Amino acid sequence: MGNREMEELIPLVNRLQDAFSALGQTCLLELPQIAVVGGQSAGKSSVLENFVGRDFLPRGSGIVTRRPLVLQLVTSKAEYAEFLHCKGKKFTDFDEVRHEIEAETDRVTGMNKGISSIPINLRVYSPHVLNLTLIDLPGITKVPVGDQPPDIEYQIREMIMQFITRENCLILAVTPANTDLANSDALKLAKEVDPQGLRTIGVITKLDLMDEGTDARDVLENKLLPLRRGYVGVVNRSQKDIDGKKDIKAAMLAERKFFLSHPAYRHIADRMGTPHLQKVLNQQLTNHIRDTLPNFRNKLQGQLLSIEHEVEAYKNFKPEDPTRKTKALLQMVQQFAVDFEKRIEGSGDQVDTLELSGGAKINRIFHERFPFEIVKMEFNEKELRREISYAIKNIHGIRTGLFTPDMAFEAIVKKQIVKLKGPSLKSVDLVMQELINTVKKCTKKLANFPRLCEETERIVANHIREREGKTKDQVLLLIDIQVSYINTNHEDFIGFANAQQRSSQVHKKTTIGNQGTNLPPSRQIVIRKGWLTISNIGIMKGGSKGYWFVLTAESLSWYKDDEG
Repeated sequence: MGNREMEELIPLVNRLQDAFSALGQTCLLELPQIAVVGGQSAGKSSVLENFVGRDFLPRGSGIVTRRPLVLQLVTSKAEYAEFLHCKGKKFTDFDEVRHEIEAETDRVTGMNKGISSIPINLRVYSPHVLNLTLIDLPGITKVPVGDQPPDIEYQIREMIMQFITRENCLILAVTPANTDLANSDALKLAKEVDPQGLRTIGVITKLDLMDEGTDARDVLENKLLPLRRGYVGVVNRSQKDIDGKKDIKAAMLAERKFFLSHPAYRHIADRMGTPHLQKVLNQQLTNHIRDTLPNFRNKLQGQLLSIEHEVEAYKNFKPEDPTRKTKALLQMVQQFAVDFEKRIEGSGDQVDTLELSGGAKINRIFHERFPFEIVKMEFNEKELRREISYAIKNIHGIRTGLFTPDMAFEAIVKKQIVKLKGPSLKSVDLVMQELINTVKKCTKKLANFPRLCEETERIVANHIREREGKTKDQVLLLIDIQVSYINTNHEDFIGFANAQQRSSQVHKKTTIGNQGTNLPPSRQIVIRKGWLTISNIGIMKGGSKGYWFVLTAESLSWYKDDEG
C-alpha cells in the first residue's frame, strides 16, 4: 500500500467517525492512534502544542489535563479547529480553543480538579501539521487534591490502561530528563502492556534543565533502557517563556540551536527535536496503519453490514410524510404479529439452535414438566393406606362392615384429585411466562422505536394476563368436574362392569399369541397394583391386615408387608 492510499484512508476514517456521530452511534473500531503517557508536568501538553505550532492547551501547575483529549491533526490549506461536541463550528482563534477545552472539562469534572474518562474530541486542520491522531492523557499523580477522590492514582492508571492496552495504539512515553529514567511512570506503564517494547516510543523532555556535568546521551542513544523504536529528545518552552508569550517558532529555533551546540548531543542533533519527532511519529503511525489495515478492513466491513442491517428497520420511515409514518407503523405491528405466530407455531425463518423457546418450550411444559410435577406429588403408600383405613372405619361407625363403602373410596379419590390443582396451575404460570418472553423477543425489532416497543409489550402482556385468569378458572372447573362425578364404569377403572369379559379377551389373546403357553409373571400384563386391606381374618383373631397386591390378566397375587 502506497502513501497516497494512506493519505486517502485518514479522511475516510474521519468521515466514518462523523457518520457514526451524526447517527448518535459510537464507532466500535479501534483506530490506530498514539497515546501520550507521562507523569504530571512531564511536558506532554507542550509536545503536542509544538506539533500544532499553536498555544491551544490549558497550562498551569498541578493536574491540568483532567480528561482525555483525542487530537486529530489533518494537513490542510486553511488553519482552523473543530470540536465534535460543537459540530459545524470552526475555531480560528486558538485562545478560544483553549477556553472551550477548559469549559468542556469543567462541565463534566467540576471546577475543582476532578477527572473524567469521557474524552474531548478535537480536530485541527493546518498546513503546518502532519496527519496524526494523538491522545493527551492526564498525568500520573500520587496525592489527591481538591475534589479528587482518594484513589485518584488508581483511577488515572485505569483511564490510561483503557487506551494503551489496545494493540492498535502506539505509546508515546514522555519522561523528563532531570529525573532518573528507572523511576519513569510512563515507561513502567508501557512495560506492563508492551513488555517487548514493540509499540513504545520514548520522548525525553527538559534536557536543558539537567544538572551541569550530566547529560542523557546514553538514554538517547538507546543504550540505558533500550526500546525497539528508540528515544527522541525535545526541549520545550519554560513556564516563563509561556507567560512571556514566546513564539513557538522561536522556541523551536532555540531547540535546534541547543542540540547543535551541546557537546553531548551534537552528533545526534539530526535525530533530536520536535520536527524530527513529528516526522518519526507520522512515519511510525503510517507503518502501524499499514500493518493493521487488513484486520481494520475486516472490522470496517463487519461494522458496515451491521449498520446496513439496522438501517433496514428504517427503510419505510420518512418523517416528512405522515402517510408513510402510518404505513410504517402498520407494517411493524403486522411483522410483530407474524413473528409471534411463527415462534409459537414453529415455522420461523431463523431457528434458535441454543435453547428451546416459544411453541417448543410450551410443548415441553405440557409433555415433560407437567408429568414431572405430577410425579413429584406422588403420595406415601403407607400414609395413604392409613387414610383409607381411617375413612372406612369412620364411615362404618360402631358397625363392623363387611364390604368397603363407596363413600370411603370417593373421599380418598377426591382428596387425590384435588392435588392436581397445584401442578396444573403451575403449568399455566410457566406457559404464560414463556408467552411473555416470546413477546419480548418479537419486540426486539421495534427497539429503534422505544415508545412503540414499550406500548406493544404492555398491551400484549396485559391481554395475556387477562387470559391467564380465565384459563386458571377453566382448569379449576375441569378438576371440580372430575371431583363431582367419578365414573367407575370407565374401562380404566379396575372394577368396571366389563372387567371379567375384558380379562377373558386378554387371556385369549395372550394364549393364542404365545401358542398356548403361560407367560412368566415378569411378562404378564399388570392391570393394577397397590395395598389391599382384608378385614376379619379369623373369628378368634379379629382385626384386619394389609397386603401388597398385583392384579394381572392371569392372576391376583398378594404379599405380606415384609415381603412386599
